[in-house]
Amino acid sequence: MLRAAATMLGLLLWITGSSPAVAADPPLLKTDQGDFIAKDFRFTSGETLPELRLHYTTLGQPVRDSKGRVTNAVLILHGTGGNGNQFLLPQFAGVLFAPGGLLDPTKYFIVLPDGIGHGKSSKPSDGLHARFPHYDYDDMVEAQYRMLTQGLKIDHLRLILGTSMGCMHSFVWGEAHPDFMDALMPLACLPIQVAGRNRLWRQMIMDGIKSDPAWMGGDYKEEPREALTIASDIQTIAGSAPLPMQKRLATRDDADADLDKIHQRDLKNLDANDLLYQVAASRNYDPSAKLGTIQAPMMWVNSADDFINPPELGIAERMVKNIPNAKFILIPASEQTRGHGTHTSAEFWKDHLEELLKESDRKQTP
Repeated sequence: MLRAAATMLGLLLWITGSSPAVAADPPLLKTDQGDFIAKDFRFTSGETLPELRLHYTTLGQPVRDSKGRVTNAVLILHGTGGNGNQFLLPQFAGVLFAPGGLLDPTKYFIVLPDGIGHGKSSKPSDGLHARFPHYDYDDMVEAQYRMLTQGLKIDHLRLILGTSMGCMHSFVWGEAHPDFMDALMPLACLPIQVAGRNRLWRQMIMDGIKSDPAWMGGDYKEEPREALTIASDIQTIAGSAPLPMQKRLATRDDADADLDKIHQRDLKNLDANDLLYQVAASRNYDPSAKLGTIQAPMMWVNSADDFINPPELGIAERMVKNIPNAKFILIPASEQTRGHGTHTSAEFWKDHLEELLKESDRKQTP
């Protein structure tokens, strides 16, 4: 678990472009690993896989009521390029999973899946390369639903909490399965079609990969270095936080040295096909028309220094009015926030999670 957390620390640095705010080390958490196999999985593209593997990590044990219904299950969903183990990092687990924490595993059954195309779940780099089915967010949520209901025998969720891509998945979940959860907490996203600057940086990464001759239509023998350098540069800017980055990289030499370290790390860890598919998966996302169908209480939190979801657009303030039982919170920018990556630093929004859990508890109590 600790080795996995260390690996995810490097990934988080890639996503945020800066060091995360770190809480105290979490206790040694007992985790279990598993794989759910969905047979003959049909994607929205019409493509199929005979066996789709969805890997997951769990903490705690499910509790069932007298009717056999699970009452304490929590689904936590990661962002683009991540996996479930990122939530074992101190700034998340040390705050929420600690004894007496809001999501103490002695009280909750916590499920941390690796989304399709991520972590240890089925992905292009397993062998199909660019012949892997072209999944989207609807496919990813459907696979999660089958993993829970068919694999883990969970028929209800106390909470869905999602960061970045997982935030967007939270909106898809709320519309596709409105009765399945008691509460929703999306962190760092907008419930609209991916357009404007958000689409541009994603398209730049995809174009950079496909235009590199070394990509070879996805059948490369060695990773296309130029493509991954472009991807690393764009992703660093997209995840950047100007105030802490200016403080940490106070001189030109500091900034240049940091960029060299980012390139070394990313070129060692990234796979071009996996990244291409991960970024492309957002292409059909647009829950805006059905927001009124979301029933569960929602606490939606963004941060003011988020390059990917800039608050000056005013989109969140408009869209939240269309969602019953929803509240939107904007975390002010500071030298402590981490831009888009603020979503994984629970210290900034744990009080809002506590409010959501209490509010949804009241709604469930007769």
